Amino acid sequence: MTIYINTLGIVFVSIGITLALFSEGYHAQAVVSKRQNTFDQISNILDHPLLDGSVTGISVRSAESGEILYEHNGNTRLRPASNMKLLTAAAALDQLGENYTFKTELMTDGCIRARILTGNLYLKGYGDPTLVEKDFNEMADALKDKGVKLIIGNIIADDSWYDKERYSKDLPWTDEMQYYGAQISAITAAPDDDYDSGTIVVKVRPGKKVNSPAVVSIFPRTKYVKVINSVKTVGQGRKRTLKIRREHGTNTITAEGTIPVGEKAAKSRVAIWEPTGYALELFTNALQKQGVKVLKRVKHGITPKNATVLVSHRSMPLSQLLVPFMKLSNNTHAETLVKEIGRTAKGEGNWENGLEVMERNLQTLGVDTGNMVIRDGSGVSHVSLLKANDITKLLFLCQTKTWFQTYLNSLPVAGASNRMVGGTLQKRMRNTSAAGNVKAKTGTISTVSSLSGYVSGKSGKKYIFSVLLNNVADEAAVKKVEDQIAILLSNQ
Repeated sequence: MTIYINTLGIVFVSIGITLALFSEGYHAQAVVSKRQNTFDQISNILDHPLLDGSVTGISVRSAESGEILYEHNGNTRLRPASNMKLLTAAAALDQLGENYTFKTELMTDGCIRARILTGNLYLKGYGDPTLVEKDFNEMADALKDKGVKLIIGNIIADDSWYDKERYSKDLPWTDEMQYYGAQISAITAAPDDDYDSGTIVVKVRPGKKVNSPAVVSIFPRTKYVKVINSVKTVGQGRKRTLKIRREHGTNTITAEGTIPVGEKAAKSRVAIWEPTGYALELFTNALQKQGVKVLKRVKHGITPKNATVLVSHRSMPLSQLLVPFMKLSNNTHAETLVKEIGRTAKGEGNWENGLEVMERNLQTLGVDTGNMVIRDGSGVSHVSLLKANDITKLLFLCQTKTWFQTYLNSLPVAGASNRMVGGTLQKRMRNTSAAGNVKAKTGTISTVSSLSGYVSGKSGKKYIFSVLLNNVADEAAVKKVEDQIAILLSNQ
């Protein structure tokens, strides 16, 4: 009986082990099946008619292990658009550090006696892309506090911290007047806290009566820009037909078209020609407001080595600058950072040095740049090429860096109502499982759309993904394809 009972016990235990193994195997198979089903759905999404004739690169990795879970043309080089900024931000954080700040200095080769500065006053820029009108006012106020009421000398803008190349090599000429195509200078200015440096805001509001001229104004107010107003006020219900353009090589802005009476004002950001002079104009205006008189002329030049610092202004740290840079996809910030890492690492602030340092830093992170084509820092180039698998690898490796939380916080958040949280994803994927969950960089240039970042699934698993869509007929419409993939991953 004992043996029989033991035998039954052994049989019972054996059955239990068999059942347990069967259960584990079934569960594992279910997980694999679910994962396969997920990726089958991605493949189905890629059959969308909007992608007919396009080239698509997809990469999905485990955020924990780095394992590639799904790819479609993951090793095909494609134009990344503003997903290039993911590389620029990582390289800048690695090269400059989270606490890095840009300075702007007022210097002189003269001396102050009896409230008179005898000698030249130099406005020396070091690349700060966040200077706004109030910063120039504060610098002028600080100079006045030094006891300066009269300057017997020139006011000289020194932008020699960077080279004289204002545009990255592949910027389309049609983008020259667009805010995202603004010139890069070591001294520049932005109209507001979006920090679109090198631009000015043009505001058009209707006149009080039909057929009366519209009212066109600029901000900040400056004589550096001339505005020609050819906009007419039309009756209610008529179509608004505004066109604002800047003539090449000038700061003459022409506003044309119509605006219906009673409508809200229309705003447009226009890139100006030669931002150094723009910043200098704002500073001299600030001196005038403070009652500081200048006897001689305003011009460009180089600060002598024996000049002394009178006033020093510091920008926000890089950790904060990354928010408007990445959330709003600021091209001028990207190209400024490229020049800055070139200047700090190699002594000259130009694209050649900056891109070389950028690639070197990415290699140090563990990214193979040998198969990349990197022509700028913003992604406006149609020549730059990246692989989706390389983007997800970069995003995986960034998780090991001390600055990763800053990097992650700079990414747009799907469906977040606050503009400086949601950024370019503010109005996308609302009321879905991706809202507040997907943190990713968007990208758009003509015929290209992209989305790459991080997402947590409902199961708790975290994914890294990259979607590069090239040769598309409607880059705005295909964003729904990117959203579908991100939402699918967030549901896992």
